[in-house]
Amino acid sequence: MQLVELTAADQEVLAAARDVIVRNYSEDRHGVGAAIRAASGQIYPGVNIEAPGSGPCAEHVALGAAISNGERNYDIVVAVAGWEPPYPILHPCGTCRQMLLDYAPDIWVILSVEGQPVKAPIGDLLPFPYRFFGE
Repeated sequence: MQLVELTAADQEVLAAARDVIVRNYSEDRHGVGAAIRAASGQIYPGVNIEAPGSGPCAEHVALGAAISNGERNYDIVVAVAGWEPPYPILHPCGTCRQMLLDYAPDIWVILSVEGQPVKAPIGDLLPFPYRFFGE
């Protein structure tokens, strides 16, 4: 797996994810914050939505905000836990990995490896994916 240190710009995305969950945390409704940076440089935050049975993850909401604003190319994404300062990095679930690979096959994902923030290409996180949108 290719792991790369974060840049200052990547740290801004991490800060945006932490900011959105600090402002919107709700124990019963919003426990995860995420942020995605589009190729344009714009950062789009989002929080998860709890609903009976399921609800979209924060990464889905952030990507939806980016798409709703006309973005189609993305650089990096991160999710963080909202229930415990310093709001640790969460690795994307399997559904998010598939969704990110479908919509942003070249995106990097911020991870925590041995307590250090690093980034990896989404393809490294989901080898042999299901290809709904084709090759």
